[in-house]
Amino acid sequence: MTRGVLAAWVVGGLAGGTLLASLGWGLLHVAQKQPSSLVGSQVPDLTIRSLDGDLISLRALKGTPLVINFWASWCIPCRDEAPLLEEVWRAYRSQGLIVLGVDTQDLEAPGRAFITRYHLMYANVRDPDGSVGRLFGTTGVPETFFVSSDGRILGKFPGVEVGRAAWHDAASGLVSGRAHVP
Repeated sequence: MTRGVLAAWVVGGLAGGTLLASLGWGLLHVAQKQPSSLVGSQVPDLTIRSLDGDLISLRALKGTPLVINFWASWCIPCRDEAPLLEEVWRAYRSQGLIVLGVDTQDLEAPGRAFITRYHLMYANVRDPDGSVGRLFGTTGVPETFFVSSDGRILGKFPGVEVGRAAWHDAASGLVSGRAHVP
């Protein structure tokens, strides 16, 4: 095989790979923007083990507004959201807001390192096989659900949200009962 033919094969392979990667990203991006079929319904009734070993029951959290954020340590956009979630939790926890992080499809050690790195003090649970995410109909990470104090899913951020105002508007709506969530 001549150098020219080999170069043509390499360039063609790279172009094809780039096209497939772009198509895959596009499909994932479109899938993440679809509304969850759970919006408007009750939060799934389940009990999940926290990273501290405690059991957290979503049913037991009924009566308090709840933000559930699905994340993973390998997720680059999750790194941008983590400080915002911590900020919202600190700002609204005195009004009853609970923020629950769900480390999904991740290894425990990197998940713990993520929590330490971003100084996350709100509760976090493990979902190593993605089964909790599937119950919520997640299509990727990050994905955040806003649950009213009566246990109804009012809305969600279907992907990364780095707007500080959007987070505060959603949290304020939850704790005030105005339901101003996405």
